[in-house]
Amino acid sequence: MMGERRVAQEALFYEFSLDRHVPAEHLLRAIDRFVDLSGLREHLRGFYSAIGRPSIDPELMLRMLIVGYCFGIRSERRLCEEVHLNLAYRWFCRLGLDGDVPDHSTFSKNRHGRFRESDLFRQLFEATVRRCIEEGLVGGDGFAVDASLIRAEANRQTYVEGTQGLGAVPAGRAVEEYLAVLDDAVFGGATPVEPKRVSPVDPAARFTQAHGNRADFCYATNYLIDVDNAVIVDVEASTAVRQAEVTAAKRMIERAADRHGLWPRKLIGDTGYGSAGMLAWLVHERGIEPHVPVFDKSARSDGAFERSDFTFDHEDDSYICPAGKRLRPRNRNFTSPRPEADQDGFIRYRARQQDCSSCALKPQCTPILPARKVTRSIHEGARDLARALSHEDEWITSRRERKKVEMLFAHLKRIMRLDRLRLRGPNGARDEFHLAAAAQNLRKLAKISIARQMRMT
Repeated sequence: MMGERRVAQEALFYEFSLDRHVPAEHLLRAIDRFVDLSGLREHLRGFYSAIGRPSIDPELMLRMLIVGYCFGIRSERRLCEEVHLNLAYRWFCRLGLDGDVPDHSTFSKNRHGRFRESDLFRQLFEATVRRCIEEGLVGGDGFAVDASLIRAEANRQTYVEGTQGLGAVPAGRAVEEYLAVLDDAVFGGATPVEPKRVSPVDPAARFTQAHGNRADFCYATNYLIDVDNAVIVDVEASTAVRQAEVTAAKRMIERAADRHGLWPRKLIGDTGYGSAGMLAWLVHERGIEPHVPVFDKSARSDGAFERSDFTFDHEDDSYICPAGKRLRPRNRNFTSPRPEADQDGFIRYRARQQDCSSCALKPQCTPILPARKVTRSIHEGARDLARALSHEDEWITSRRERKKVEMLFAHLKRIMRLDRLRLRGPNGARDEFHLAAAAQNLRKLAKISIARQMRMT
């Protein structure tokens, strides 16, 4: 017999437990264990007035932002709708059944005001790093570093020619932020090269192209991770040029040591971090093994002898060519026994012209120039160490561990949907990158804790 639901009248009282309707295996239940916002109000106290109408609870807004970034809800308007309807989101935000969800415009007002002035999102991210350390997820032996381009909120077809064209652009928040970071080593001060195309709505974004994709205005998010569990130890926003990414890597390594006491034995990176200056900084200033391919332009395309075919004599400070002749520094003088490097940090070693002109190997060595020259970096010792490490067995493991950074970037763009920024300016990029990295660490904590519970049961 087919049943029929009959309701004579609505009940006068309902007994409803929000906690019982959130599944025990829901991701937010595991994340909630690691979200400690007890010091939030004290941190923000100086940024609120002591009089007037009470504001929206900052913990509520921060919990809603965590939900949005953990589940890839990019629009704050849609986030408010989802929190209003979803029982699990309401439970995590401590709203109950009848709690009011704030208007989406509240996020913008607080983000550009007290949240940014108090560096709240940076504090949230570092809190997740400390919790990962407490849970034993950070080994501290090996770190990996990399950067990924994220498209800016700017139309690629709307631009002005060079920075001179910004004079006709009305001043706005993004333009003011661009002017404020002109001397910052990870933004305007990263390179003296002036960009050909500048976005009028976000001048700090760089018009660039990566991996064969179409060119866009982009920022770079830089990750420093611990390779044991792929925990993000630090994050830094920068302009999309290689020099800025190297500077960002140095900042993140120094900050991890200062704030968390983390001093890795090795650093894993790609060739972009294999410049002579970066390798010397790692080896001589930080005492870190560089598991990084050396950035080397000494290869020859004409089939002639390469620099590796010449033997360096440390005692005599000279190179010995395949024919047994010596190449000596070009700029050695009588007052200083050591040669001086040129402005690019390289010392030029030259053979005598009479040695090369009578040499039978000249067609294979220097077919065009009258005498052969070889360059050597002032940081060649650090480069030699990196080359030696590349022949050890651990190098293969390091190459495999470096992929963990790339997997985090893939998760960031595909699962969390942060392939394009919603906020403009360097501060907007920092806010989004900090929130996204905090969400990734919280998801990591939650999933590992769930896996541990399953093994125990």
